[in-house]
Amino acid sequence: MGLDLRWPIGLMFTLVGAMLVIFGLSTRGDAELYKRSLDININLNWGVLLLVFGVIMLFFAWRGGKNAKPGDPTGKP
Repeated sequence: MGLDLRWPIGLMFTLVGAMLVIFGLSTRGDAELYKRSLDININLNWGVLLLVFGVIMLFFAWRGGKNAKPGDPTGKP
């Protein structure tokens, strides 16, 4: 069992964050859409946050995979 859960978590958060960033950027000028959230582009804000978290998880998964020994299931050197 060599599956590191940081890979799927990082991929999921990066994908959803990228979609929210794209949607937030494409609807930036729509004042009616963001009237309920006090004119804050909440899609862009949360998209950036999720994207950053996903990239951090992918970085730690990549860094953890480099240090793994072939016979060690924990991945610790």
